[in-house]
Amino acid sequence: MDVDVEGIIQCIKQGDESGVQAQLQEFNKEFAQCFFFDAEERDRRKQRKLEEFRKNKVREYADSDSECDEYDQEDRGLLLRQNLAVVLVRFIRTEMKSSVLRVSLRALRILSRDKKVLAPLVTDGALLTLAKRAGLTTSDASEEATDPDSVFYDNIIASLAEAKVLQCRTNEDEGEAEGAKATDQNSFDEEEEEEEEDAKSDVSAAYSGDADAMSWSASHRTSINEMHRGSIHHRVLERGRRDRRESKMQGAEEGEEEEEGESGEEAARKEAMKVLCNVVYNSTWAQGRFSALRLLSGLVQCLSSSIRCSSPSSVQFYELRLMFLTTALRPELSTQLQQEGGLSILTAALERSLDVQWKDQYVCELEPTPNPISLDASQQITEILKILFNISYSSHRQEPSEDDAALYRHLVAILRLCLMRKCMLSDDTDELQGHTVNLLSALPLQCLDVLLLAAPEPGSEQCEGVNMDCVHTLLTFMERRLDSGDKMKEKLTPVLNLLTESCRSHRETRHYIRQHILPPLTDVSHRPEEGSTVKSRLIRLMTHLDTDLKHCAADLIFVLCKENVRRYVKYTGYGNAAGLLATRGLLSGQRPRVFNSVTRYSSDSDSDTEEYRKVKDRVNPVTGRLEAEQSDPMEGMTEEEKEEEAKKLITLFSKLSRSNIIQPMQVNSEGKLVPLSGLRDHSLSEEERSESENDGEAEKGDNN
Repeated sequence: MDVDVEGIIQCIKQGDESGVQAQLQEFNKEFAQCFFFDAEERDRRKQRKLEEFRKNKVREYADSDSECDEYDQEDRGLLLRQNLAVVLVRFIRTEMKSSVLRVSLRALRILSRDKKVLAPLVTDGALLTLAKRAGLTTSDASEEATDPDSVFYDNIIASLAEAKVLQCRTNEDEGEAEGAKATDQNSFDEEEEEEEEDAKSDVSAAYSGDADAMSWSASHRTSINEMHRGSIHHRVLERGRRDRRESKMQGAEEGEEEEEGESGEEAARKEAMKVLCNVVYNSTWAQGRFSALRLLSGLVQCLSSSIRCSSPSSVQFYELRLMFLTTALRPELSTQLQQEGGLSILTAALERSLDVQWKDQYVCELEPTPNPISLDASQQITEILKILFNISYSSHRQEPSEDDAALYRHLVAILRLCLMRKCMLSDDTDELQGHTVNLLSALPLQCLDVLLLAAPEPGSEQCEGVNMDCVHTLLTFMERRLDSGDKMKEKLTPVLNLLTESCRSHRETRHYIRQHILPPLTDVSHRPEEGSTVKSRLIRLMTHLDTDLKHCAADLIFVLCKENVRRYVKYTGYGNAAGLLATRGLLSGQRPRVFNSVTRYSSDSDSDTEEYRKVKDRVNPVTGRLEAEQSDPMEGMTEEEKEEEAKKLITLFSKLSRSNIIQPMQVNSEGKLVPLSGLRDHSLSEEERSESENDGEAEKGDNN
């Protein structure tokens, strides 16, 4: 990075805004798509490998001068970025042209990607300044208000000069101490490839990392000169989803575009909001100060104002993004947002983004062929849904007040529209439905009946006169998630839980879903988990390694069987059903003693098909399929021989139990597994009797 920080400082001192703007534009253009990440861990891994090579007595090699020059250049780049951040934080507090402010904030946004440059951006003064530029507050704080500007900038220039001298001396000392390092050439080539992979992982780590909680003193020389050799690299950022899909941004540098009709003040607010998003995301200290400075209240006011405006603001998306980050990273801010009426404000924002037209109190108008949701609207809706989840996830099992219940029902009616509408891109539709399902699974159960209030229409899915279009969409969504194969737990557990609770609460929903997942049995020639049907795939999940996922799948099947153990085993096989039955103490076969307060199971019986009745007696209850007839292994044995085989089997079990290889269990009266009592004592007595008889026969033989 070869930016002339000293030249920028001189331009600022002289009031040459045009010079500052020109130089910062060059910086923004060069590094708009770059991300600076920490490579210290990568170097430590490299050093450990080299030490292992030395121990293995592999031949030596010497570091190249080009590598040292690269490290020196990186140190120089870190120093310049640190100083540039300090200068720009001070500079944006002054009055200037909107174009200069915008390019300065854009440079700060690029710098805020670097964890080692965050220190001057996380102080109270810097956060309040950025908040003021973003429109969150009217107050401002300047930490260097007592120092004349000339003194401040002179200190920065002096620190740069001092750092150059120190770095030159360090380079000379390290050059004299350079020694040969041991390695094998082939291993070195492999290591270079591994470094590239490590660099990629470092980029991901930098995105989710936290900057140290540092305070920036009036004199910056000490912290500026604390440089780490070879600690910073930069790599091109991957294009985000928004960048890839916006045709108007093709060929434009990231961050350099301006939306049509956007004012200079609005563009500056948007840039300041982006800087705050980066800082809050990367620094736990900034998250805490955001809470302490009560900046969320200003953010709520800004969002409320933008919702009431006749024309949508381009800043609104970044207001929502910042609100999501703060509520996700700080639980107290989530509670604060809820107390400040966040539910009603965000519901209004969601209603406006979808352009909702009401047909009834809790029924939204849905056209037969509605226009797809636009790209920008789908992005805003997704952010709103994520924030609503952050402030509502604890209300699932709570009994809401009458007013809160009305708000939740109003929200659920809009969420039904989110499920039924399509976006311009299929990936956006899947993401929108996914976040909608997450939010629905977090809302109070008694408010979800709104999903079934729409009147049946010609061509709609129905069950017993109830509109099932929404339930059908949820089933289709679940099937797509079953087919995805990756991140099964994160993608499937919310929709499985939502369908399970809906089936418990609404018998029409249960009947409809059961018709699609558990149709009457006709063919039992295969195991229940074999095949590609939805039922087969769900039953396979019942033995999944992930405990939460297998319990969710088992719960859904169990509820579809009206929590009847015999019927559950019939459809899944005892081997697949044993896990849930053991967890709930139902291995003895009785029904659960206590049902959920919202459970509504009808008394209808499960009638078997004619095909199933013919082979019912020959179905193996463990595997759940029709097994081929096999000959009796004890055929032709006498009763004494059968009893002897049983004794041998008991003796073998006893030996395995004493060796702690197996633990014999039995089902108690409560349907739970408990250690099998009496088996070990019985087997021991049998062995003692057998040994005593053998000893007696031996003694008798000796006497003879």
